[in-house]
Amino acid sequence: MPRKNVVRFEIFRGIVAGWPELFEKASAFATELGPNRLISISHSEDQNDGVIAVWYWDEAPDRRT
Repeated sequence: MPRKNVVRFEIFRGIVAGWPELFEKASAFATELGPNRLISISHSEDQNDGVIAVWYWDEAPDRRT
């Protein structure tokens, strides 16, 4: 039986790191995932604290073990 897919996320955050560095890290991660697994990339900022979230599809853990 095929495994179900689940939505996961990876967060890239930094006060010290600038936006270019955060976006480089997030885009490298998204590139590794590939277009079939990538859902979206979102970002926000609050008082110079930048956050980028990469949302993607992953296989659910095998619960038969």
